[in-house]
Amino acid sequence: MITSTSIWIAVLVSSAGCYALKLAGMSVPESWLAAPRVQRIAGLIPVALLSALVVVQSLTTHHALILDARASGLAVAVALLMMRASFPVVVVSAALVSALIHHI
Repeated sequence: MITSTSIWIAVLVSSAGCYALKLAGMSVPESWLAAPRVQRIAGLIPVALLSALVVVQSLTTHHALILDARASGLAVAVALLMMRASFPVVVVSAALVSALIHHI
């Protein structure tokens, strides 16, 4: 059974772990961070993480791969991004297509 004490212990342990991870990141020598390979990789990590999040949220439900209205909205968003459409146009178009297909 989960008690409020165990929740607070989990919060405190998680907070300490996050602080330690942040401290470890700040302790990395500047010469390591200035390397060209590290600079290239560091610039790509946010893109990879955001892409993975979008795919997981758009194409899965629980533990199953599902192709539904969200997938069509994602396809429209990708197509518009490849055509260099502005971000608001991409978001609104993807939402409209998803809503219309979900409604059908």
